[in-house]
Amino acid sequence: MRAYVIRRILLVIPTLFIVTVLVFLSVRFIPGDIIDVMTARLTFSGSGSIDAEALKKRLGLDKPVYVQYAKWIGDIVLRGTLGHSLYSGSSAGTTVEEKLAGRVGVTVELGLLAILTGLVIAVPIGIYSAIRQYTVADYAGRAVAIFGLATPNFWLGLMVMIYPAIWWGWTPPLTHVPFTEDPWANLGMLIIPALILGTYLAASTMRMTRTMMLEVLRQDYVRTAWAKGLKERVVVVRHAVKNALIPVVTLVALQLPIIAGGSVIIENIFNLPGLGQLMLVALNERDYPVVSGINLLFASVVVLINLITDLTYAFLDPRIRYD
Repeated sequence: MRAYVIRRILLVIPTLFIVTVLVFLSVRFIPGDIIDVMTARLTFSGSGSIDAEALKKRLGLDKPVYVQYAKWIGDIVLRGTLGHSLYSGSSAGTTVEEKLAGRVGVTVELGLLAILTGLVIAVPIGIYSAIRQYTVADYAGRAVAIFGLATPNFWLGLMVMIYPAIWWGWTPPLTHVPFTEDPWANLGMLIIPALILGTYLAASTMRMTRTMMLEVLRQDYVRTAWAKGLKERVVVVRHAVKNALIPVVTLVALQLPIIAGGSVIIENIFNLPGLGQLMLVALNERDYPVVSGINLLFASVVVLINLITDLTYAFLDPRIRYD
């Protein structure tokens, strides 16, 4: 087990290196130039004429791309910093990690709440749908799952914002309240965005849980448990659910990038001051260090969760050993 963990951790290093290269290059190839954006903004504000070449040199964008990447990755490895926002220079209090620290809590809270609500809804419905196969409840659960898979969460979020306001004059809370100030107000603001963000996760998990439960319930050891006269609750909970959840754990881990990507849209629809909202602002401003930092943070979390998921298999299935 220890050797496997060490191997997986060592594999994280080249994985993150490739991620940094892709993140850095993809951001630099976004259409539009930050110099043009800054020049237009300063000219519009009446700051007079701007020397574009001098501005590019001050921001360090006059150097070749590989030199810029070497400096960026060097700052991460040697100094433990993601750099500074291009709109704030190198003054104190303007590092990328400080920008991220003020917003990461909202995104983490939204993501965890989306996963939690999705699993709380999906797993029980999937289990019940499997043990009551071909009943009205089964057909209803499958219909809800198909609807969740076919409905984009950004469309669902817009509908929740528009039609309740038209029909009843009501809109979800749009003023963020920190959890430390008022936990209930914070939960009231996040619950609707979390439900919408977790719709696809809930739908796919529901279908996977039903499929795996049906497969497990047909296994010989489950039939033996039924033949012994055990109660349905004991057979399902003790013998079937644990084995059926192994692929579900994998599915949840694979859904994390979708949750991260969906948070960009959901946070902007519901005015949540998280990393998704910051990323969209940084993309519009072509603030390369901020966008790269957010993408690198998301990628690191996904890699870490995948490692934890692999290690969770041994707990869920004693037959799995990492020798």
